[in-house]
Amino acid sequence: MEFNRVVRSRRMVRNYDPDRPVSRETIEQLLDLAIRAPSAGFSQGWHFLVLDEAADRDRFWRLTTDSDEPDSWLRGMQTAPVLILALSDKDAYLDRYAQPDKGWTDRDEARWPVPYWDIDTGMASLLVLLGAVDLGLASCFFGVPPAHQDAVKHGFGIPERLRIVGVVSLGYGLPDQKSPSLKRGRRVLDQVLSYGRMAEPAD
Repeated sequence: MEFNRVVRSRRMVRNYDPDRPVSRETIEQLLDLAIRAPSAGFSQGWHFLVLDEAADRDRFWRLTTDSDEPDSWLRGMQTAPVLILALSDKDAYLDRYAQPDKGWTDRDEARWPVPYWDIDTGMASLLVLLGAVDLGLASCFFGVPPAHQDAVKHGFGIPERLRIVGVVSLGYGLPDQKSPSLKRGRRVLDQVLSYGRMAEPAD
């Protein structure tokens, strides 16, 4: 599919055909795109935990759900045959930038204007979302609430150093309700684009 069309066709899908599995070959094809994402210092501080077995997905939803009565969002998301946890590794970046060609041997996080380990993992996740569209699949990116992060990490043996940046649900999409947030409308380019400067500097 033409790239422009892939980008414009991408949307968050929250309802999947539970009877159409996604092969591991396809999953790995998408993750092979993910590892082409940019990363600061080529640190590549990401890891992906794939839950494509029913028991593992059920465990994930148990660990991240407070209520026994799932709402419509959760009922739809629970139909996804694949969940991919996108994990970031801060130490990979701090270690990389302590090497001789970078020289930040103190490994001080204050040197980083933003947590690039999380940003790069997010960009890798976006490549999965776009790749899914190209392959005729549906996907959604969502977060794990802070109160449930430790339980998920413990439940799946995720090392303490890794942070759960988000989760990609993946499968063959079924019709679902569009997010009511879309009623706000997409901001046009003129609203988010500036050239040169955004305002005159204060005296």
